[in-house]
Amino acid sequence: MPGRGYRCPSEYRRFVDEKTGAVIHQLTKHRSINHNLYFLNNSFTPDDRTVVFTSYRDGNPNLYELALPDGQICQLTEGEQLHPFSACLSRSGDNIYFTRAGSVWQINRASLEETCLATFDKAQLGECNLSRSGEWVVTAIKQRGESGIAMAKTDGSSHDVVLRWPRTVIHPQFHPLDEQLIEFSSDPAPRMHLLDRQTGKVECLYEHSNEEFVVHETFLGTTEELVFTVWPFSLKRLDLLSRRIREIATFNAWHISPNADGTRVLCDTNHPDIGIQIVEVSSGARKTVCYPHSSNGGSQWKTARYALAEDWARAAEQQQVERGQSLSWMEMKTDTVYGPQWTHPHPSWSPDETQVIYTSDVSGFAQVYVAEIP
Repeated sequence: MPGRGYRCPSEYRRFVDEKTGAVIHQLTKHRSINHNLYFLNNSFTPDDRTVVFTSYRDGNPNLYELALPDGQICQLTEGEQLHPFSACLSRSGDNIYFTRAGSVWQINRASLEETCLATFDKAQLGECNLSRSGEWVVTAIKQRGESGIAMAKTDGSSHDVVLRWPRTVIHPQFHPLDEQLIEFSSDPAPRMHLLDRQTGKVECLYEHSNEEFVVHETFLGTTEELVFTVWPFSLKRLDLLSRRIREIATFNAWHISPNADGTRVLCDTNHPDIGIQIVEVSSGARKTVCYPHSSNGGSQWKTARYALAEDWARAAEQQQVERGQSLSWMEMKTDTVYGPQWTHPHPSWSPDETQVIYTSDVSGFAQVYVAEIP
């Protein structure tokens, strides 16, 4: 069976979005789930020449890469239990960090040598996020029924659980300017919190109830601000110094990805799907990049509130949660509440900000696409 280092022919196809005129590069067409990395991490190498993505083509989620736009597809990892949305690239792009079951791993893209950086006993881990210096990887952890935040040094010299938390923890992210600060999401509301690693203090950034569907917050480029969605009504920004919240634009922004300097925000949309948008932060003006025509699964996106116990109970009747205790909705085989995640576009920028990578299952299987920004 194919494994690490296996190369398959290009699956490339080029076409033009009929409505916007954007040139679209379809990178995969295998009859399996294929998707870009999580939208808070970069799927492109820093030189814009290679894309890293996840594919289930060997029966398990594993990492693959291809040289843009029509290079052969190379399998990077093999085996079971790799978290399909966990990967993030090193600052140089030479290495990839990812989680597999209760461990943090590093793989060198050139040699395909894998190194286990940390193992947390009887744990599940979420997606990785890299510190500004590149010295640390942070991830959410669920260990023995308890949620928290775990960190590992990228040289493998140390690791620790830096926070134990009474509620679900997802999407921890290092502050882009101060890696002593980690923002994380908590469920149920209130959602947005900031951990100071030096003091261990956790601060709630915005008090709200489950009836205000705050979601997908991330840092607004290299600024002292967060950007977030109040689903499905508006895109907002929060000043971390003053805690002032300002509205950027009123529309159904969904998964959001700011550019490097925080002047523009890329996002997909849902209910209705009006395509992938680029929003000018200063004015709220926006333009459409393309129309992915994804199925955009998830019953909760039809509402304007977080999922309640009865929502999860209904979903549990339809499918079985992996290993009986998922870290979050991202670890469920078929999540009818917030996913499946591979049916969402999850767009993110190329490093030079001339292209957008996204996922669409319009063909019947989730595939990876790159759109040139018109």
